[in-house]
Amino acid sequence: MKYQSVALFCGSAEGNNPVYAQEAAKFGQLCAERELTLYYGGGCIGLMGAAAKAMMARQGKVIGVAPDFFANGEVLSDDITEMIHVKTMSERKQLIERQADAFVIFPGGYGTMDEFFEVLTDAQLGLHYKPIVLYNYNGFFDPLVAQLKRFLEEGFLRPFHFGLLIVATNMDELFNGLDNYTNTNDHTWLSKIKK
Repeated sequence: MKYQSVALFCGSAEGNNPVYAQEAAKFGQLCAERELTLYYGGGCIGLMGAAAKAMMARQGKVIGVAPDFFANGEVLSDDITEMIHVKTMSERKQLIERQADAFVIFPGGYGTMDEFFEVLTDAQLGLHYKPIVLYNYNGFFDPLVAQLKRFLEEGFLRPFHFGLLIVATNMDELFNGLDNYTNTNDHTWLSKIKK
């Protein structure tokens, strides 16, 4: 699959282990080297800030999408390529989902999980056919991956929906997953649920 942009969903905190911010910065560097446009939540702090700053340092194109109730300078970046202001968090997610060609999920909290499950559910429903990579660096998402497998084992998730998610543990796996993505959704199933 040819893709020109990627959305990054990740924490507005750095976490307790510095390896996550280091990986976010590395991701930003590699996106710049690949001349990808980065869409993200617009933050200047946490993993969001680490990725955006690293990408901008290499003249990458970074587009933030943020609700207008966040404070510029305190929370939002003022030195990225473009900042798009929207009214709500829901609008932010919808705009990013429309604009980005792929989605990468780094460690984060509630907001990151909200974004992750929305794009994954939309893929399940055939509302988009874009790759989704869960970056399971340092085993951060091991419990989540185990829970997703439990969904599958207990019959709440079909195998072709489980296959929509790429789980990567290093940058090579992450970009190989994006570069070689094949959508596993079942068109027969989709035709039964959609008009």
